[in-house]
Amino acid sequence: MGRTGAAIAPVVDHMAKRLMADSTRLYVEETTAPVLDPGRGKTSCQRRVFDTTTGYLWAVLRDDRGWNGTAPPGVVFRYRPGRKGEYAAEILKGFNGTIQVDAYGAYTHLATPKRPGGDPLRLAFCWAHGRRKLIKAKPKKGSPIVDEALLRIAALYKVEDAIRGSDPDHRRAVRQEMSRPLVDEFFAWLKAQAARVSRKSDLGEAMAYMLKRQDGFQLFLDDGHVDIDSNLVENAIRSPAMNRRNALFAGHDEGGRNWARAVSQRLV
Repeated sequence: MGRTGAAIAPVVDHMAKRLMADSTRLYVEETTAPVLDPGRGKTSCQRRVFDTTTGYLWAVLRDDRGWNGTAPPGVVFRYRPGRKGEYAAEILKGFNGTIQVDAYGAYTHLATPKRPGGDPLRLAFCWAHGRRKLIKAKPKKGSPIVDEALLRIAALYKVEDAIRGSDPDHRRAVRQEMSRPLVDEFFAWLKAQAARVSRKSDLGEAMAYMLKRQDGFQLFLDDGHVDIDSNLVENAIRSPAMNRRNALFAGHDEGGRNWARAVSQRLV
């Protein structure tokens, strides 16, 4: 596997350069990659005791088929020993445009003028993440607030289903006419509901998550190249996540890099 990883490294590096250079919108996500860390002195194969540290596989994905783009879709994974913002900046160095992400703080500084390696990026946040947070915060006895929020979000997805695969201008026009009123009403309603709920409750925190990031959640309305969520990259990281269940760890950081190279691919 080490020899294979070294052999395909130039191909994966070229894929990454093409994704960066030929795109204005990318998806980015990260998932854990356990790496053996025997330096702590606890590793023992006989007793099946393995001391590991947590590395990360960072996925950078392009898939323009949602707006009828012709660029070949693909995903490149990069291994890094952590999840700090400096790794996100390093991986996205030279790319200028929009990234579709969850609201993890590592990406926030990439949207400022102090961003290293390029112009400030636009952050398009994922409605599926916001939806899941609301569902997770729903009390066992139920919540009319959550039920209503899910119905409102479902109406947005119904519009998206109708325009998937259409040209960017058409997507933007339909969203301006049909989705923008729904989004404006949603956030006005959500703000009113948040005033009735304790900010320290799970539901209060879930609503605050979306209200604080309203601009990022609204970005898809003004750009037909942007999708409503980052589900495509979440689907892409399922393969290494499943493999993680079948493998104890990468043997070292180079093994993590080989792991990332092996799961990089052109999408079909």
